Amino acid sequence: MATKLIAEAFGTLLLVFGGVGTALIASAFPYDDAANPLGVGFVGVALAFGLTVVVGAYAWGPVSGGHFNPAITLGLAASGRFPWKDTIGYIIAQLIGGVVATTLIVLIGVFGPDGWLSSAQDGGFASNGFDALSPGGFGLGAAIVAEILLTAIFVLIILGVTHPTRGNALLAPLAIGLTLTLIHLISIPIDNTSVNPARSLAAAIYGGPEPLAQLWVFIVFPIVGGLIAGWVHRALLEKTPAPPAEETARVEP
Repeated sequence: MATKLIAEAFGTLLLVFGGVGTALIASAFPYDDAANPLGVGFVGVALAFGLTVVVGAYAWGPVSGGHFNPAITLGLAASGRFPWKDTIGYIIAQLIGGVVATTLIVLIGVFGPDGWLSSAQDGGFASNGFDALSPGGFGLGAAIVAEILLTAIFVLIILGVTHPTRGNALLAPLAIGLTLTLIHLISIPIDNTSVNPARSLAAAIYGGPEPLAQLWVFIVFPIVGGLIAGWVHRALLEKTPAPPAEETARVEP
């Protein structure tokens, strides 16, 4: 179990460092140019989140299952694919990995251009948010619907592509990463895309009081979406009894 928890922490660290780091460092580069001709923009950030899942899944999926997300862990438990007794340890490891990732971004920012770190923090540190904190000005209702719906879709796809008999273990990480990319392409303008409480917490702790005040939305509703997906999959799509949890807990090969 210790090895699995370390793998979960490393995988979440990679996911948050790659995704949030891209959003803060590369999305609007150069920083003093309004046109940002070299910045990767929303598409680059979406790809960064998806790519980190792909490489993390191939690297550490065989060890821990490659959840890297509390909503996925709870969704898998609700579906019968993961033991409930192990969820707390996984979630703690994921939260630690995410916080370490944003702390490393802060450390890089300390040695960055003058004012870069304070500007990133004043801008919310790529935190999730609604109303004034939404990139597109979307309200609380939009954030709630998006987080429940998109997290549920994400977990349903994970459960489908990792099915022990119908799934394809070699291609599952790629399908999961592309799904996360699509989710970000849809929802970055809505609330900066969470679908992952560990990612949201990791950014909000450096984003200031306003992102922290809205953090509850991006903890509660991704989890709601993950649980719904797990229960729906188990009730409607899992036509055979779930194999033992130890054999099916993983999201990747």
